[in-house]
Amino acid sequence: MAKRAKSEEIEETDRIAGFLHPRENFRLVGQGEALARAARAIRSGKTPQGWLIAGPPGIGKATLAYHIARYVLKYGARADGPEDLSVPEKDPVAMQVAAGSHPGLLVLRRAANPDTGRMMNVVSVDEVRKLSGFFHLTSGAGGWRVAIVDTADDMNDAAANALLKALEEPPARSMLMLLSNRPGRLLPTIRSRCQRLNLRPLSDAEVEAELRALLPDMEEDERAHLAKLSGGSIGAALLLADGEGLALAEEAERLIENATNPDFAALYTLAEKIARQTDGLETFGHFLVEALAARIRAKAGTDAPLKRWIEVWEKLGASFARGHALHLEPRQTILSAAHNISDTARRGAL
Repeated sequence: MAKRAKSEEIEETDRIAGFLHPRENFRLVGQGEALARAARAIRSGKTPQGWLIAGPPGIGKATLAYHIARYVLKYGARADGPEDLSVPEKDPVAMQVAAGSHPGLLVLRRAANPDTGRMMNVVSVDEVRKLSGFFHLTSGAGGWRVAIVDTADDMNDAAANALLKALEEPPARSMLMLLSNRPGRLLPTIRSRCQRLNLRPLSDAEVEAELRALLPDMEEDERAHLAKLSGGSIGAALLLADGEGLALAEEAERLIENATNPDFAALYTLAEKIARQTDGLETFGHFLVEALAARIRAKAGTDAPLKRWIEVWEKLGASFARGHALHLEPRQTILSAAHNISDTARRGAL
């Protein structure tokens, strides 16, 4: 994820301000295993028509999807191109994908409400229905059409059912890639019709190395601190580099550290602060869920009561997603999270 000039920035909800969008980014960090698996299937001509690319936010799911899309739109499902599925940045296909103008690529995401102009909180059924017309258009150069849903987690029930129909009746030379932060929440029938690529959180060392290239003016100890808090996500680390992001991550860590005795007065103050921030509840929820996930991973293989904590982790993810989608008052969601964490901590430390 390289730095880009501010004058070139485009207003996109999935872009981290000041950095390349995943479709412009040719650098995939730490996901060689998933890439190799995709490459074997594609270059053998046995590629599935549905991929489910799963993993926490900010670890490269979209970057991998665009990496795959460039290759398929350039070479098709053949071994004609490089083994690592790379396409040169100056190649016409790569340049069209980077510009968002390739006729063989469709990206479905949350769209603006035509009545209000505000960004919707779901990928609507109208968006997903675009797949049918897109896949049945006359194929362009290379004969392939590729669609990316970013993220499939954002689909409402009607959209999920429409997507399932597209997976059940895929035309030849079509590929659908679903990106998901929490694949367990997708319909089992959707998961069963896709080949899954699991992306792993990066190590602290990998995140630090990438931050060294992206944020060269930052002090080493600050980069190390961001890497530790990031949960293995470069995207999260870049959000943390912003002062408000770092403050929210530290609040999330503090809530878990004080799990048995939460400071509810401080949490009321935090909720008031979050309510004044754009996407503050979503950001805080992300850091809280990832901080808890890191604790669970660290305790794997020990005698800690992880089943209870995994249930809490799943409940928190759903709660913050619901709070963000329904524009709930942050106090309700944050205090409920604190009570869940506190009750579980009193029954067994993590």
